[in-house]
Amino acid sequence: MEIYLVGGAVRDELLGRDVRERDWLVVGGSAKALLAQGYRQVGKDFPVFLHPDTHQEYALARTERKTAAGHTGFATDANPKVTLEEDLARRDLTINALAKDRRGRLIDPFDGRQDLERRILRHVTEAFAEDPLRVFRVARFAAQLEGFSVHPDTRTFMAVMADSLTELPAERVWGEFRKALAAPAPQRFIEVLLDCGCLSLWFPELEDIRLDNGLPGAEARYGAIGWSLAPTATEALSKRLKTPKAFARLADDIARHGRLLSAWRNADAEPLLAALTAINGFRDPTRRRATLAVAGFKAGVNLDPLDAALARIERELAAERPGWPAVGGAETGVRLRKARLERLARAQHQRPA
Repeated sequence: MEIYLVGGAVRDELLGRDVRERDWLVVGGSAKALLAQGYRQVGKDFPVFLHPDTHQEYALARTERKTAAGHTGFATDANPKVTLEEDLARRDLTINALAKDRRGRLIDPFDGRQDLERRILRHVTEAFAEDPLRVFRVARFAAQLEGFSVHPDTRTFMAVMADSLTELPAERVWGEFRKALAAPAPQRFIEVLLDCGCLSLWFPELEDIRLDNGLPGAEARYGAIGWSLAPTATEALSKRLKTPKAFARLADDIARHGRLLSAWRNADAEPLLAALTAINGFRDPTRRRATLAVAGFKAGVNLDPLDAALARIERELAAERPGWPAVGGAETGVRLRKARLERLARAQHQRPA
C-alpha cells in the first residue's frame, strides 16, 4: 500500500501558494485495511477515509466510467489494482493531476508541471467532457490563478459541453461561482464562460456585468451585482442559483436602494427613510453596514457618516421611548416613524466637522 499527496496541494506547493488542505491517495489499499488501522470511512459514492490522528482525507485510488447523465452518473471502481496513473487520468486538469510520494518525488504523467510554468489550464483526457461541472471548475480556476489561460482544445471541449450544463444542480454551480467571487480575479470566471459559449444558461444577467474585486469577500461582491441590474434580474439570478439568503438579500437591497442610499445627504427624507426601513437599517446594523459598504464602494463615497447617524438615532430613541405615553402599537409606530424622520433630516444637513 502506497500513499501519495495529490491534487491541489501539490499544485499550490509548486506555485508557492499557501496549502490549506492536503488530500491523500491510497494505492494498493482497501477499505478493510484502512479501517483496521483506525481510519474512519466518510465517503458513500466512493471510499474516502479520515486519518485517525490528523483527520485529513485519504481516498482509495479509483477509476470512473460514465453510466448516465448528470454529475452522479458514474460507476466507480476502487479495487487495489487501480494504479496511480489511472487515478490521475480521471482528474479534470493536468495541473491537478499531480502527485508526490513519501520521499517528495513528483509524479507527473500528464505534464502538469509544464502547464503550471506556462500558465495553462488544460484537460487531462477526453473524459473531461463526461462531467459538465468541469466547465465551471475551469472558469473558477481562471479566477483563482491569475494569469492562467484556457488551452484551445479545452475551450473546444467546454463549448461542446454547453448543452449538458442543464444536468447540473444549482447548488454545485453556485459552489463554483461562490469560490470565483472570492478569488483575486472574479471577472475571469465570466470571461472564460463567455469565450466558450457557456454563460447564458446559468448566468445570462452577467453578460454585460463586470465583477468587482475591490470589495472583500464573496458576499459583498455578489451584492455589488445588484448595482448594475434591475431588481427583477437580481431576483431571477439568485433564484436560479439558489444563493444563500444573505447573498440574495444584499444583491436585492443594492438593486432597489443602493443609489438612493449612496446619495443620502441630498435625498428627500421620506424616500430615504423608506429605503432604510426596507433594509431594516435601524434595527439590523449588520445588514445595514453590509448594504452601505457595497453602495458606498460602487458610488465611490464614504457612507460611514450615515451608518453613524443611524446608530445614534436608535440610541437616542431607545433612551427616550420609556418616557413616551402608553398608547396603542399603531400610534407608537407612527410616533417612532416621525421621530426617525425628523432626526434623519437633521443628520442629512450635519456636515462633518
